[in-house]
Amino acid sequence: MRMLVFSDIHGDTDTLRRLMTVEADYYFAAGDLVNFARGFDRVGPILRTKADRVYVLPGNHESEADIERFCGDYGLHPFHGRSMQIDGYHVAGLGCSTPTPFNTPGEYSEAQFREKLEPFSGLKPLVLVCHCPPRRTLLDEAHSGAHYGSESIREFVDQHQPLWLFCGHIHEAAGRVVNLGPTRAANVGKKGYLLDFATL
Repeated sequence: MRMLVFSDIHGDTDTLRRLMTVEADYYFAAGDLVNFARGFDRVGPILRTKADRVYVLPGNHESEADIERFCGDYGLHPFHGRSMQIDGYHVAGLGCSTPTPFNTPGEYSEAQFREKLEPFSGLKPLVLVCHCPPRRTLLDEAHSGAHYGSESIREFVDQHQPLWLFCGHIHEAAGRVVNLGPTRAANVGKKGYLLDFATL
C-alpha cells in the first residue's frame, strides 16, 4: 500500500494534475488546496478522477465547513479529526494552522489543537498528517529564521512519538525531512511525499 501526501497547492492545477498521475492507493491533500476558500471548482474535478482514494484536510485557507462541503460536492473523503487503518497502521489527520496575520479561514488556537489531537494519543503505530508543522523544527522555519508551527503538535510528537508526521504550511520548508526523536517527519509541500507501507 502506498499513500501520497501533498500540501499547499494554492490553486496550482498543473501541479495537482501531475500529482494525480502518481500511482498510489491513497491520496492525502493536507490543506491549502485553494486561496481564501476560493477556487474549489477548479481543483475539485481534478481530484474527482481518484475520488474514492482522496482524503482532504483544511489548511489555514479553508475552514472545516468549507472542506466538508467541497468533499460532498466532489465525492471525496473529509479527513479532519478522523483516523483510519492502512495495512495495520493508524493514519490520522488534523488540518488548520496556528493564527496568522492574514485572518485566514482555518486558524486554531493551541488549545483547539490539543483538544483535536487527544483522540489520536492511543493510536499506535501512528502516521499523523497535519497541515501545520510542529514548532521549533526545520519544518516550520521561514526564510527569516522565525518559526510558525504549533507547540501543541510538537508536544504531541514528543510525547506520543508517531512513526511518521507529514505537514505543510510553511512553503520555505517544503521538502525537508527530519527526525524528531524516533518520529520521521516531512514538510511535503506541493511536490508531495510517497510513503510505501511495505518499507516501514
